[in-house]
Amino acid sequence: MKASKIRGAMSVMHEDLFSKYEDFANLSHFLEKWTRDELNIKGAFLRLTNRFSEKNRVVLSFVPRPSISYSLRAGIKGEDETVKLVSLVDIVDDDPDSKWLSVCFYDDCVTDPAEEGNMVPKGVLGIDGYCFDLFENNEGIISYLEQRIDEAYENSLTSRSHAGAWEQG
Repeated sequence: MKASKIRGAMSVMHEDLFSKYEDFANLSHFLEKWTRDELNIKGAFLRLTNRFSEKNRVVLSFVPRPSISYSLRAGIKGEDETVKLVSLVDIVDDDPDSKWLSVCFYDDCVTDPAEEGNMVPKGVLGIDGYCFDLFENNEGIISYLEQRIDEAYENSLTSRSHAGAWEQG
């Protein structure tokens, strides 16, 4: 993806969506350096993360763990300023030439009617979750994951569980 397209995609994810400017800057830098992408995983990542920019009270953070994963965390900021985690979108970097995504949610916040995900006991910040692995930019799976993002967001608005989990990990 060319730098101009990255800047265009990042303009949708305004820096004020991030809990810290440093997270926005680190993500921007990471995306600029991500040049090998034959399967357009970067495009899938941007499309999924842009989904969060459409939501009210969403806060993003970026947790880089080089050679392991680069994690975009999306949460909802409550009136009391606490943030509830909605989703993790991890760019898995176990092979720098072939990155892939793992999109995870708490198991009580999403359904998986097509059985595309994997149940991961204690896999989302120590709590049971569903993770959906994406190895290529596939329209059907991305659309399915956008539906899961919407579902997790709506369920997180009304749920009192997982408050404060944002600060972990």
